[in-house]
Amino acid sequence: MGKVTGFLEIDRRDRRYAPASDRIRHYREFVIPLSEEATKDQAARCMNCGIPYCHTGCPVNNQIPDWNDLVYRSDWEEASRNLHSTNNFPEFTGRVCPAPCEASCTLNLNDNPVTIKTIECAIVDRAFANGWVAPEIASVKTGKKVAVVGSGPAGLAAAQQLARAGHEAHVFEKNAKPGGLLRYGIPDFKMEKHLIDRRIDQMRAEGVSFYGSVNVGVDLDAKTLLDDFDAVVLCGGAERPRDLPIEGRTLAGVHFAMEFLPQQNRRVGKEPIHSNEPILAGAKHVVVIGGGDTGSDCIGTSIRQGALSVTQLEIMPQPPEKENKLLTWPNWPLKLRTSSSQEEGAKRDFSVLTKAFRGKDGAVKKILCVRLDDKLKEIPGSDFELKADLVLLAMGFVSPVQEGLLQSLGVAFDARGNVAADQVNYATSVPKVFACGDMRRGQSLVVWAIREGRQAARAVDAFLMGSSLLPR
Repeated sequence: MGKVTGFLEIDRRDRRYAPASDRIRHYREFVIPLSEEATKDQAARCMNCGIPYCHTGCPVNNQIPDWNDLVYRSDWEEASRNLHSTNNFPEFTGRVCPAPCEASCTLNLNDNPVTIKTIECAIVDRAFANGWVAPEIASVKTGKKVAVVGSGPAGLAAAQQLARAGHEAHVFEKNAKPGGLLRYGIPDFKMEKHLIDRRIDQMRAEGVSFYGSVNVGVDLDAKTLLDDFDAVVLCGGAERPRDLPIEGRTLAGVHFAMEFLPQQNRRVGKEPIHSNEPILAGAKHVVVIGGGDTGSDCIGTSIRQGALSVTQLEIMPQPPEKENKLLTWPNWPLKLRTSSSQEEGAKRDFSVLTKAFRGKDGAVKKILCVRLDDKLKEIPGSDFELKADLVLLAMGFVSPVQEGLLQSLGVAFDARGNVAADQVNYATSVPKVFACGDMRRGQSLVVWAIREGRQAARAVDAFLMGSSLLPR
């Protein structure tokens, strides 16, 4: 490493947020980057570890110590080349990834990991600003055509890798614009959508074709893809949400998170909201059921829409504030985390079971809850009520939608309802049909989707050509 004593001499310093009172007034990103010198200092904190566990903590196996050293030495362009060699879209992961690499950092043993995510984001933002991110056009075309269904991070990664291998990559997206959950699920205040648009421009220059507003299996017969293409890659995500089938579920004002969030993203993007029923939190008491990232996104969006109050309920007990390093490191630990949206004014309550929704004139007005013990059993006499004019169900996703595309193709499913395919060949039970990302592995992270898209592209390339030079 360039500065072997950096971790002893330099304190951890990370990006800051704009004040909550300012950032809740708009939907723009509000993270304040570090200066160039501060970023170099943070890169200098990377130790010369005997075993760099950050490699295994990162699903795409970023060569983190290498590009930290390059940043410290001010070789930003080479750092960008190194970073892009393992991650097609570091500007996405540098904004929305929870950074399991930092949990695996050796310095996390004393709660001071290297600010890997911040450095990653600084590298790619500088690369775009200096024009170092250019189309990588294949020198030889294979004449093979591959259909990629779904344009989330898995589909985009697969399509880009396939195009760079010389294949014709054709991406079909049911929404108007490509990006999948990146565009229609993640709020703009966490990731602005021009970041997606500039990658799409790069991919188009590399030869990738995009078809928007085409729902394969509904607008286009899925089996025609088998006739028209040499291979099909399913990257449609895990879109079936976990429901809460209790009394009052059909009352107006009770919605899935993914009915609520895409509407606001479309408003910001100046698209039609695709519904005759606008879902808005303004002047309402909002209850978000579910304690994960999607629930947090609902909180930040509700606050920006002018909610009177926002309460987030979680059925699981409150995690410990600190993990036991000797038991958890270098793995991702269960501990209490507070998101920027939760800091903006939400009340959080743990070990709460929602029993019923109550309404008036057909609209939800309150919810009935009970507290649970550490064995998830109801505590007698702990019932309570919450005001609720809008309830958002953010309890995760159980599987891909099987009706339409998947049933038409006749692919097999695993025990969880995901498309059955292994992590080596990514092949489904149907010849020349492959699957990756959340559609194969279930609800997961953007960085895992990128990894699977890259690996699936290599598997497809090997299937079409007999071998592949694409990285796994």
